[in-house]
This record gives sequence, structure tokens and C-alpha cells, in this order.
Amino acid sequence: MSGGAAALLEVRGLQARYGATQVLHGLDFAVEAGGVTAILGANGAGKTTTLRAVCGMLRRTRGEVVFDGRRIEAMATESIVRLGLAHVPDGRGTFVNLSVEENLRLGAYTRKDGKARVAQDYERIFSYFPRLKERRRQQAGTLSGGEQQMLAVSRALMLRPRLLLLDEPSFGLAPLIVQELFDILADINRREGMGMLLVEQNAALALKLARRAYLLETGRVVMAGTAEQVGSDEAVRRAYLGY
Repeated sequence: MSGGAAALLEVRGLQARYGATQVLHGLDFAVEAGGVTAILGANGAGKTTTLRAVCGMLRRTRGEVVFDGRRIEAMATESIVRLGLAHVPDGRGTFVNLSVEENLRLGAYTRKDGKARVAQDYERIFSYFPRLKERRRQQAGTLSGGEQQMLAVSRALMLRPRLLLLDEPSFGLAPLIVQELFDILADINRREGMGMLLVEQNAALALKLARRAYLLETGRVVMAGTAEQVGSDEAVRRAYLGY
């Protein structure tokens, strides 16, 4: 870890497979408390599989995941949420037949801190995403793609996580919307000190947001370092940054 910062999440020797196919081959990476770590790579590199293995959606065949000093074994999703992890999957995963507000209410379903705190969090989240406040009674399925992605992030924030796992948040969105979303994520990290593990193909934006980065190829870490170090590597610049 850089600068001696404590690790909130540590992943050691992570291996996972789909059926008979080995997908992850002994990954090691970490997210420092309050930090942002990016996992970069082309399609098929194992980025989404990595997030699924970390949060228990995919069975790990070897290795360990340690969150805040506690080893995470196979757990129900609700148990992982109670530890302080929230996952924003690829494809957004909003409940399209429910309103914006109902989606947010579902995000708070595991919380035990009372309706007043939950109501406060509606306003906290609407301060980051004022567009959602305007549409709070609108059916989620009628939102634009960018608004649905903002809603997916907002629903995860209602869990008040310590670590937010983000899977390709820029996918399928217009460049201006992507920039707006990443600016909001940077603001959340800065204001709340929320750790983030970001899987992303838009390497330029990911490296601007992240402090550390790992580059995957076919389920292996082939480069690791600060975001500046990874972004300044000539091979990374040519393959992922376009210059």
C-alpha cells in the first residue's frame, strides 16, 4: 500500500472459475481505507469476474478476501452488505417497474438506524444527484440510461457502505454523462471518505479518479502501481489511453 495507508480490502491469491474454465489466476490487490482503486483491462480480462468473486457472487476456488481485517468466506449477499460492501453491477440492475424513491428505499432495506436517518439519506443522495430528486416519483424504467446508472449508484449509497464496488459505470453512456457521473463519484469519495473498487474500460477516467490501479490480462495482474505510474507506462498509453 502506498504511503503506509491501512488496507480496507486485501485480496490474496484469488482464483475463480466458471465451470471447468479457470478465469482468475492468483490475483493480489488492495484498496486502502478511503481510497479508490481501479482494475483495468480489455473485454475478457476478468474484471467483472473479480468483483463477483470479491463480493461472493462467484465461488472462489483458492485465495482469500479480507475486509477490514476480517476474512470473507462464502456469505449471503445480505451478510456482505452488513459488513459494509455495496456492489453496483454492470447493466445497472434497477427495478424498472418501481419508482426512483422505491428503488432507494430498497437500498436501505438492511439498515436498522431508523426512518429519520433513512429520510436524511434521501436528501444527502439528492444533493449529489439533483436530477433524481426531480424524478423521485417517476418509474425507473422510464429514466434515461445515465439516470438509471445514477440511480444504481444511489441505491448502493443508501446502504451507507464503507466500500463501493463499481462495475463498468461508464458503459453505454454518452461522454458528457460519464464525466458528470465520475465527477460525482470523486465528490463522494472526497466528502465521505468512501472507499471504491472500480472496474472500468475507460482507463483515462478511471486513472483520474483512482489512487492505485491494476491492469489485468486473461485473469492475471500484469501491472500494478499508483494511477500515475500505470497511466504513464508507454504500453498502457498506447493500448488504453490512445496516445
